[in-house]
Amino acid sequence: MGLLFIKVEKIFMAKFTKYFIKRIDSPFWAFAIHDGQQIDPFIDPYINLKEDERLREEDPFTAVMAELPMNQFIVGSSRFQLDLNRKLEDSVYLRPDQAWGLEVWKDSLPENIVTELYLDHKNIYQEIEEQIQETIDQYGYFVVYDIHSYNAKRNGPQEEVDSESNPQINLGTAYIEPKWRPLIDQLTAFISKENLYEGPIDIRENIKFKGGYLSQLINKKFGEYGCVVSFEFRKDFMDEWTGAPDLPRVVSCKQLLMNSIQVLNQYFKNDSR
Repeated sequence: MGLLFIKVEKIFMAKFTKYFIKRIDSPFWAFAIHDGQQIDPFIDPYINLKEDERLREEDPFTAVMAELPMNQFIVGSSRFQLDLNRKLEDSVYLRPDQAWGLEVWKDSLPENIVTELYLDHKNIYQEIEEQIQETIDQYGYFVVYDIHSYNAKRNGPQEEVDSESNPQINLGTAYIEPKWRPLIDQLTAFISKENLYEGPIDIRENIKFKGGYLSQLINKKFGEYGCVVSFEFRKDFMDEWTGAPDLPRVVSCKQLLMNSIQVLNQYFKNDSR
């Protein structure tokens, strides 16, 4: 890819939702759309959940992992305000069944706020699509690393992790076009040979998660030119109940993603299109 030149580094604000875009000279993107914990001051009085309750279902430190030598799209607002990895009608948690059984709001969220949040969702996705299209126009292809994390101790902090059903890395690939299967196989094979936390890596596809709305939409609309690969790291790099990070492990996850970029570079260098 040559030298990396920063094009744009800017914080954007929709009506209620804050997000950050960094553009460099790269066909690749790192997204962390669940990293944020911020609630807009206008919406905060309606929130029923405490910050630590929200943190359990947010993906803290994924923005750190997304600080890679590629374009970046980071959301600073909490998914409990607007979940950009869900389709429009499910992006605001109006019912407990949309939010792990949690009562998100003290009372019904005013209709005008819901309308504005839905508009944020629409506008931000318009921005995402424009950014991906610009990348395609410039390079002819793209890849998105869609970075998330997930809980594996649902029953309490002392629960022993069931590693059989909870891989260290769940790769969400269900919505990727079949033409990118060789790339996914190469990426998985590379990661499988690496180490994480000074040990071998258990990486499997579509065990816990198959990919959310971002993956579904971008893979469907732009799948001829690239793909969204959803990385779900099991929260071994933090205490999922207190939110306290194990910083060396956070760095290990980031380094693993950094190392894997060579697979993307080599794949498209050899691509005969």
